[in-house]
Amino acid sequence: MPSKGGEYTAAARFASPRFTDGFMNGAQSVIRTLLAHGVDTCFANPGTSEMHLVQAIDAVPETRAVLCLFEGVCTGAADGFGRMKGVPATTLLHLGAGLGNGIANLHNCRRASTPLVNIVGDHAVPHVAYD
Repeated sequence: MPSKGGEYTAAARFASPRFTDGFMNGAQSVIRTLLAHGVDTCFANPGTSEMHLVQAIDAVPETRAVLCLFEGVCTGAADGFGRMKGVPATTLLHLGAGLGNGIANLHNCRRASTPLVNIVGDHAVPHVAYD
């Protein structure tokens, strides 16, 4: 519900229904929580293990996904976005290797005190033995 100024409060954004069946999975909960705290842009290089998060981002019109072809681009773009807008961005990276590919820009982000939320996927339990 909008406040007097027309803006949504964090509590109202979190309570607002975004998903049609009335139930949330973990990915939907993450996206709703981020949005409730003003984080509405996600720079993503998703793999197979993050598809639930991609679907959850797509289900919420107030969120925006920016597809990046390399994790270093994701983290660099999120750093630049955070510095320019002064609000946190999110990165969605694929597995530990994706985090490794983006780590140099995350170092720059930390040094600049840029607000950023990193989400790193992991293998499904049956696939962990093969990693």
